[in-house]
Amino acid sequence: MERSSGILLPVYALPSEGGIGTLGRAAFEFIDFLFAAGQRYWQILPLGPTGYGDSPYQSFSVYAGNPYFVDPYLLAEDGLLTKDEIELHTPGSSPAYVDYAEIYKTRFNLLKLAYERAKLLDISDFERFKGENLSWLPDYSFYMALKKHFGMRSWLEWEDEDIRLRQPAALHRYLVLLAEDIGFYSYIQYWFFKQWNALRAYAKRCGIKIMGDMPIYVALDSADVWAHPENFQLDEKLRPTAVAGVPPDYFSKTGQLWGNPLYRWGHMAEDGYLWWKARMEGTARLYDTLRIDHFRGFESYWLVPADEITAVNGSWVKGPGLEFVQMLIKAAPEMEIIAEDLGYLDADVRALLAASGLPGMKVLEFAFDSREPSNYLPHTYPKNCVCYVGTHDNTPVMAWRHEASKSDVELAIEYLALTDEEGFNFGMIRGGMSSVAKLIITQMQDFLGLGAQSRTNTPGTLGCNWRWRLLPGQCTKALAQKLRRMSYIYGRTNSKD
Repeated sequence: MERSSGILLPVYALPSEGGIGTLGRAAFEFIDFLFAAGQRYWQILPLGPTGYGDSPYQSFSVYAGNPYFVDPYLLAEDGLLTKDEIELHTPGSSPAYVDYAEIYKTRFNLLKLAYERAKLLDISDFERFKGENLSWLPDYSFYMALKKHFGMRSWLEWEDEDIRLRQPAALHRYLVLLAEDIGFYSYIQYWFFKQWNALRAYAKRCGIKIMGDMPIYVALDSADVWAHPENFQLDEKLRPTAVAGVPPDYFSKTGQLWGNPLYRWGHMAEDGYLWWKARMEGTARLYDTLRIDHFRGFESYWLVPADEITAVNGSWVKGPGLEFVQMLIKAAPEMEIIAEDLGYLDADVRALLAASGLPGMKVLEFAFDSREPSNYLPHTYPKNCVCYVGTHDNTPVMAWRHEASKSDVELAIEYLALTDEEGFNFGMIRGGMSSVAKLIITQMQDFLGLGAQSRTNTPGTLGCNWRWRLLPGQCTKALAQKLRRMSYIYGRTNSKD
């Protein structure tokens, strides 16, 4: 990883037509902006299909792409839709925010129209795609067809226990019954990967690396757990016996109860972690660089009994450790890996990170937080780290200026010599740009100087997250020139023009 800089912007936040960001024209234009701005990385959030709560960290599959990201206008270029049909199925909501309820009501109807036409065309490429993805596509498409059949509820709530428990006769019966929907969900993935591969190839030609994000845990409501329950801590009825979370800290007196099923690490080790190797190979098909979320869980993880309503009564349990981390690295040797090492870190976690050789993360907003002293002040950074002004879980820096304590903000102003003339947001960004960290990633909201209304996610809340979108025209030529100049001054791009 060379000294460089990049921008964090989720795909759904692109200013695409149709109510949500897609892999179409706006995505290519954002890559053009990154190139003009001298940025080398585009960090996105997980790409998987989402359900209740709309969180990209709770996906129906660790392999599949989000159907919402399939660009209808690219399908129109393939002769599968008309522009009138696209406009008829386009929500009339504000372009500044994603209205997931409206997207859910309209987008699948539009994709179904395209599917009916696609079935009449040459499907040899589609059949080839299916053959190349036999390890996950049949399970995912079957699972989604079953979810639709059972009212989109989690597999734990399906009335037919035989299919919930994957009895052979039930599997055969539903495969026949739901063949049409299985084909539909498979075709959506074909479109997603066709469009994604074209976008990634364009980014590569522009010298832009795409950084993905891999949640350490998978969602309970997922094809991954339903199809491979043996890998998770479940009882004989396939219900979780324990779930994931993090313990109480300065920011939450009851901790965070994530609810994800925990892995049976001992069982996974018996076959050399084949499930994880396949997962890493899958991510390498999508990204050039990967941020592994909650890296500390590989050293030890917070286990909470499944019947608890908070994370208070959990306990630390040892994870798979260094040998496992080394296996992950070897499984995708050409992919850069970054360890998300935020949160409660003890000596053992620090030792694991050091032994792995992976860069960790430093967050500037945390550097000045007097509630929990950290080593995130730029003068303490090692070169082998990635600096963030704030992550997707942080408030934009202009909101932090008003939400943080007065003394914390005063320390930031004094430490970074912030001025109104430069702008509080750009002064904070300068603090990261000028550090020795190999890479600095900045949220798009911080480059634009936006406030709390543009926050991506507030952990522990539902209903108002994952919605903010970039507006058309906000990525200006003047902004690109300003970013390129700053990146050039601090040695993060080779050219100032």
